[in-house]
Amino acid sequence: MPIYEYTALSETGQTKTGILDADTARAARDKLRKDKIHVTSIRVANELAGGEAAAPTGKGLSREIRLPKWLQRGARISTADLSNFTRQFSTLLHAGTPLAECLQVLIEQSGGRRFEAVLRDVRERVTGGDALADALANHPTVFNELYVNMVRAGEASGQLDVVLKRIGVFLQRQARLKNKVQAALTYPLIMVTVGTAVVIVLMKWVVPKILALVTAKQQKLPLPTVVLRAVSEFFADYWLLLVLAILGGWVLLMSMRRHPKGRRILDQAKLSMPVMGDLFRKQAISRFAVTLSTLMKSGLPVLDGLKIVKNVVDNTIMAEIVGVIHDRIVEGTDIASPLKKSKMFPAVVGHMIAIGEQSGQLDEILSQLAESYDEEVDVATQRMTAVLEPILIVSIAVIVAFIVLAVILPMLQVGKTLKGG
Repeated sequence: MPIYEYTALSETGQTKTGILDADTARAARDKLRKDKIHVTSIRVANELAGGEAAAPTGKGLSREIRLPKWLQRGARISTADLSNFTRQFSTLLHAGTPLAECLQVLIEQSGGRRFEAVLRDVRERVTGGDALADALANHPTVFNELYVNMVRAGEASGQLDVVLKRIGVFLQRQARLKNKVQAALTYPLIMVTVGTAVVIVLMKWVVPKILALVTAKQQKLPLPTVVLRAVSEFFADYWLLLVLAILGGWVLLMSMRRHPKGRRILDQAKLSMPVMGDLFRKQAISRFAVTLSTLMKSGLPVLDGLKIVKNVVDNTIMAEIVGVIHDRIVEGTDIASPLKKSKMFPAVVGHMIAIGEQSGQLDEILSQLAESYDEEVDVATQRMTAVLEPILIVSIAVIVAFIVLAVILPMLQVGKTLKGG
C-alpha cells in the first residue's frame, strides 16, 4: 500500500498538508473527502525523492524503503518520546489489540509528521507479511540495533508485549540518565558563555574608550593598564582570526567525531578529564550494565547481547573492552576475567559479575549494578557541580576585577596629578 503526501483545504479554507496510506491516489482522495477535506494535490511519497515505487517482492515489502530521503534523515525522535511510544505499544498489545491495529492507533497519535511516515511504512510492511523486527530494521535512525533485536527476541518467545515494556523502561532510564548529565553541564556552560561575552564586550567597546581618555593625559601607565591595553589592542586587531579559530576548532571536533580514530581520542580525553572523567566513566558502566541486563532478560544469549552492547554503548573505549570480553568468551573464558583486567571497570564490578555467573543470576546482578551506578552518577553530578561552580565564579570575578583595577589605577593617578597641580 503506497504512502501519499497531500496538500488540501479544510472546511474553513485553511491549507493543510499531511501523509496517509491508500491503495490508489483515488482511494486516498476518497478517505480525505470523508473527512471533509478538499485535496488540491496528491502524490506518492517516494516521488519526492525522485524515485519510482518498487513492486512488492512476494513476501511483504522486503525491499528498499520508499520514504523520501528527507523523511528518512529527519525521522529521529528523542529517547523520551521513543520510550512513551514503546510503552503505549506494549499496553495495547497486552490488552489484546492486533498488531496492525496497534500501529494504526499509534500512527494517529504520533504527533510528528516524519515519525508518522515511519510508522505508516512499518504498518504497511507488517500487513504485507514482514515480521515487526524486520519492518523496524528498515528505519535505523529511529529504531537502533538494540531495539530491533529485542523486538525480534520478543516475537520469537511470544512475549512481545513484555519485551516492549522492558524496552520502554530501559529507554526511560537512559533518557533520565542523559538528562542528569546534561543538566549538570548546562550551568557551567552558561557561566562560561556569559562570562566570555561580558569580557569580549568590555575589551572590544568599553575598555578602548576609557584607555583613550587615560593615555591622552600622556602619563606613565601602571603595569595592569599596559597589559590590559595590549590585550584590548589584540582583540581589536585580531578578533576575526579568533572567531575563525573558534569555528575551525569546532569543525575539527566534529570531523574527529565522524572518524573512528578521532572519536577514540575524544572518548579517551573525556574519561581522563579531572572532574568530569569520573562522571563519564560511571555513565558508561551504567549503560553497559543496564543494556546487557535488558537483553539477557529478553532472552538473548550473552554473546549476542555483547555484540549489540558494543554497537550501542556510545563510548569507543568501552566498546573495545566489550569486544575483548566477547572474544575471550568465544575462546572459553568467563565474562569477569577480562573485565577485571580492563582499567575501565572497578574491581568490585568484576567480582559482582563473577558472583552472577556462578549463581546463574547474571541479569539480576547487572540490573543491580546499573541501579547502583545510576545513584553514583547522581552523586558524581552533584560533586562536579559543587566543584565547578566556585571555580567558574572566582575565575570570572578575577578577570573582571583585573579589568576594573587596570582602568581605575590610571584614573587615580590623574586625580592625584590634578590635586598636586
